[in-house]
Amino acid sequence: MLQVVSRCIPDQPEGIHDDVTFTSGVPKVVKLAVELWQEGCQAIIVSCAGDPGVAEAKQAVPIPVIGGGASTAALSTFFGSYPAVLGITEDVPESYHRILGDRIVNNAKGDGVENILDLMTAKGYEATMEKAAAQKALGADVIALSCTGMSSIQIASSIEKAVGIPVLDPVMCEGLLTVFELLRKEI
Repeated sequence: MLQVVSRCIPDQPEGIHDDVTFTSGVPKVVKLAVELWQEGCQAIIVSCAGDPGVAEAKQAVPIPVIGGGASTAALSTFFGSYPAVLGITEDVPESYHRILGDRIVNNAKGDGVENILDLMTAKGYEATMEKAAAQKALGADVIALSCTGMSSIQIASSIEKAVGIPVLDPVMCEGLLTVFELLRKEI
């Protein structure tokens, strides 16, 4: 039976959205992964497209540790050859660079979008939709979202319907790879 436990990183209410919060979050992710493993968890999902602490947590616990970024980047290669990255920051997360390399057609965020709260406004949502259309016009055949917070507003399906190419939601990608990893380990 699969039991899901959800925990937020303690003392990190602002989330992870830049180099400073990424660096401060890494040891907290590792500590939480160890705690969850000690409590009996069979897998850890780090629900952030930047994958903070994923590599370190993989070294600290003997169970699968799945990051939102690496899973989204990896699965985007199944859906297309010319990926675009769409998120809320100027930078492409490291795992997207590592997996997709120079195949990335474009990285973008909606004009005026600085955090996930901006996406919850009509202006931010529309600006993100416009960037997705521009990415397709640049030759993208798949869009890899680079913010797990985008799942909360279910923007992936709206973008996919509007632009007509696959759009990968990081939360769905990390969930899929976690289930795959748990099933694979049972074999």
